[in-house]
Amino acid sequence: MRNIIKRWGITPLQIFLHKDEGHWIGGEPAPDDKESFQIGGRWFKPNYHAHIVFDWMDHNTGKSRKLNDDDMMQMQTLASEILSMERGQSKTETGKEHLERNDFIIEKQRAELERIEGERQHKEHQIDLAEQELKQVKSEIRTDKLKSVATDAATALASGVSSLFGSGKMKSLERKNEDLRDEIAIRDETIKQLQSNIKQMEVEHSRAMMNKDNEHRKVLEAKEAEHKEETNILNSIIKTAHRWYLDFANFLRLERLAKQIGLSAMEFAELFKGKILNFTGRLFSSEHNRWFATDNTPLQILRDNDKRLTLTANRIPLSQWFCEQYEKLRQSIRQSIQPKKNRGVKL
Repeated sequence: MRNIIKRWGITPLQIFLHKDEGHWIGGEPAPDDKESFQIGGRWFKPNYHAHIVFDWMDHNTGKSRKLNDDDMMQMQTLASEILSMERGQSKTETGKEHLERNDFIIEKQRAELERIEGERQHKEHQIDLAEQELKQVKSEIRTDKLKSVATDAATALASGVSSLFGSGKMKSLERKNEDLRDEIAIRDETIKQLQSNIKQMEVEHSRAMMNKDNEHRKVLEAKEAEHKEETNILNSIIKTAHRWYLDFANFLRLERLAKQIGLSAMEFAELFKGKILNFTGRLFSSEHNRWFATDNTPLQILRDNDKRLTLTANRIPLSQWFCEQYEKLRQSIRQSIQPKKNRGVKL
């Protein structure tokens, strides 16, 4: 624990040991399994593990400490070294993604099911071989009986001894077959139980995912309803503003125009107050698709002949001012490329 505090700055508060979890084993445990124990004729393999509660807060900053994937991997390695346990392979080595708890359990159950199915097929193959051997013994016994009829008493006596031996061998094989059939029946029952467990876990997993989807959908619906209510309130405020302040829509239009030609929000705020803005810089005309340089040009919001608010430059509408600037630009370009007149050569 001191290593964890020193390396990552998180302090362990409590530890809980869990000894009541595990799973049933189909059949008998492996010879080297020292942990599994028997309950009512079935074998149970415990899953001993512990849970540790850490204090993740950095008490100097008041913020929670963050650990990345590499930190968690080093913590697992440290735990395996301290407890002398075999370290599992990292997903960087195996290339496998970690499974969720339910998916992992289902995968383990399926692997166990495949293992039992393989053993069952092996036992069935053994039964087939035993039945073939049984048929062969029965055939040999019938042959011995036929021989005993055609021979003398000594041969009949020897044949009888041989028949008794063959009968004992046949009974032994029959008992062996019965034992194998009983074992296969137990395996089949275990397979059915595992299939039932897998199906139940899949149902529970599906139900949990459905509950999560329902919760997520409810949250989205609540957010949408809240957003719709806020939108309705804002629309109501805007309609009220339009009704109480007749120039509200015009100012919104002029604000979009100011942003389009290159004015900042603070510069438009000055115009909104009715002040004159002596602007130096560049203004953009969407009609001519170009920027026009200007030096100390007075910009102002005025009313036109129709009493409609409009943005002006040098007290003329901005669109007209752009046209004048564009015409001046054309004239200057035309003059710069006009050829000079040939005045002749003086002698």
